[in-house]
Amino acid sequence: MKSSGLTWAVLRDLKCGELEGAADGWGEASNRADAARDRIEQQLLNGLRDTQQGDAATAAVARLRQLSRNLQYVYTECGLLRTTLNSLAHELKAQQRVLADALDDAVTLKFTVRADGAVTYPAAGDGLIDGRPLPGGTASSGGLPGLQAPSGLVAPNPDAARAQDIADRVAGAVRAAAEIDWRYAGILRRLKAEEGLKVPDSTLKDAAGDAAVVRDAARAYLRNAIPHDASPAERHAWWKGLTQEQREEYLAVYPDRIGNLDGIPAVVRDAANRDNLQLLIGKLEGRDDERSVTQLAGLREIDRQLGAALRPGDPPMYLMGISDQGNGRAIVSFGNPDAARNVSTYVPGLNTSLDKEFAESDLKRARDTVIAARYYDPSTAAIAWLGYDAPQSPDGLGSLAVMGEERAEVGGYALNRFMGGLVATNANGDPHLTAIGHSYGSRTLGAAAQQEGGIPGVDDIVLVGSPGVGVGRAEDLGVGKQHVFVGAAENDIVTKLPSKQQVALGAAAGPFAYVVGDIADQGDDDLWFGKDPASEAFGAKRFRVDDGPHVVGVTGLSVDAHSQYFDPVRDATSANNIALISAGLPEKIKSEEYR
Repeated sequence: MKSSGLTWAVLRDLKCGELEGAADGWGEASNRADAARDRIEQQLLNGLRDTQQGDAATAAVARLRQLSRNLQYVYTECGLLRTTLNSLAHELKAQQRVLADALDDAVTLKFTVRADGAVTYPAAGDGLIDGRPLPGGTASSGGLPGLQAPSGLVAPNPDAARAQDIADRVAGAVRAAAEIDWRYAGILRRLKAEEGLKVPDSTLKDAAGDAAVVRDAARAYLRNAIPHDASPAERHAWWKGLTQEQREEYLAVYPDRIGNLDGIPAVVRDAANRDNLQLLIGKLEGRDDERSVTQLAGLREIDRQLGAALRPGDPPMYLMGISDQGNGRAIVSFGNPDAARNVSTYVPGLNTSLDKEFAESDLKRARDTVIAARYYDPSTAAIAWLGYDAPQSPDGLGSLAVMGEERAEVGGYALNRFMGGLVATNANGDPHLTAIGHSYGSRTLGAAAQQEGGIPGVDDIVLVGSPGVGVGRAEDLGVGKQHVFVGAAENDIVTKLPSKQQVALGAAAGPFAYVVGDIADQGDDDLWFGKDPASEAFGAKRFRVDDGPHVVGVTGLSVDAHSQYFDPVRDATSANNIALISAGLPEKIKSEEYR
């Protein structure tokens, strides 16, 4: 059998080891580019920023950043070439095995496989009339299995069907190998760089397309082995069991999957996500729809912060997750969460999405928290976790009352997977984990706590600016009421929203809405998502916060009281209390009376 110049003999004798050897060479080139890029980012750039100033230093930094960008592209493309060649060898080996099994069967049966793939078989069996062996023959792919007499009185040669099966298997292996060869030739032709010494955004966009093509081709070779449905602990064990070469291939071809896989070590996720960040920027560059423009601004700001020089006292950033899924995903840790004894995870709420405001404001909350907490215990990390689609409201807080709880339930499941990953990868055995929910993020924490087993590894829960968490008592959050802490500013309107029952009865009561509302909430401690976490009935520990600006002031309406809990300048008391809890020192917080 011959297909597009490929014969079964050529397929049999093909040395796939040579393809794998070439793949190793491209892998080595990829690793060297990665090492050079890392040296630029970690040594040369930081050293230059720390020791040199002026126009010349600024120009040198720009050139080094460009070189780093170029090496990033080399790393990606060489890694894609390695996986393409390995995947090609993997698929061709599978067809070689099919062919080898067919040829072995032919030898066992004493058949002959001709150069064109046809299979000859000898006389065999007994004729019904004269008892002589039935004549042999030749079977080819697509032919009839054996000779049939018109009268139907002659039994077929029993080897005819066996020969036909072997011929079909030989032909099938050759056809499949020819299709594989054609498909990978197209992929390899695509993997070529533009001429020039710079890697512009258009080239990064091209790299994103290259990665998508190689990922699709390598799904049987690599992707299908990624344990997406496993627990974080199982994923951690899977990664530890891989060879170094396998890890490098996954990082080069599937940075989006490895970087967002809970249970993978933080340094690995960071490396994968930094690469995927560049691919996402290339993917969204040039699009003019509002979602893409918004997310691109957020991605660029995160990229800027990752490349900025660290100031004294600043913890290093780890990009634990990044994606353009839904309203965008971004998980950033300040400090290594695998090495720290104390790790806090901040869950933002209403109107949070992957945009420039998130990259500036929400990341700052985590950074401020860890800087303050490290004053009490240097072994502390703080994470900003945007791992779900928080509700988006064009009307701001005014439409909060019509929000449902579905996003909190979905987000709670994702949060538990992430927290389980922190437990699996942390080197301290039993780290002190704190979950912090702000606004609707507190409702997401409540949903996570209500799932079987609660939030993995969490010792303390902090709720700030909460409209309720979906439970009526602090002990229902699974960590003991003495480990649930609440901050509620006097002028934070979100912490004083009416309950669903109040709204429903008030709307029905018309002019008597106020009276009926009081009857529905006689304790004046119900909010939209359940009992007020700052109330005595809820039973958490309330810590002191600043009252915040009045809702109605000289400049008009203000909701600023809802957003300053983490700010060490605007609300130093609240920020310090959150830092103490995050550092494992909740006994030192300044308490506040219940509402």
